[in-house]
Amino acid sequence: MTTRQAADLSREAEFPRLCREFKTVSAMLRMYCRAHHRPGSAGLCPACASLRDYARRRLECCRFGESKPACVNCAVHCYKPDMREAMRRVMRWAGPRLLWRHPVLAVRHLVDEHRA
Repeated sequence: MTTRQAADLSREAEFPRLCREFKTVSAMLRMYCRAHHRPGSAGLCPACASLRDYARRRLECCRFGESKPACVNCAVHCYKPDMREAMRRVMRWAGPRLLWRHPVLAVRHLVDEHRA
């Protein structure tokens, strides 16, 4: 196990909801990139990798921490407008497909989105 994997495991135990949200975003980006930018490839194109890294930084710096609402319901929009539009485009395309590819992540995401 690498140091990075060990750090991710400890972070997941400390912040399970934020880690789950990052996994959901990563899964959506992989699906979107595979369909639009790199058919047949497992990796992300540079633009999608940049968006994933940006999402990770935003989640790590979220002022609400573990009690964070879904971004769509958040009063503080921390994404830059161009990144927000790019993420919206990815989620609009990948969201419906996520239910078939990653049903557990999709249901958990919907529950998190509608929780008070």
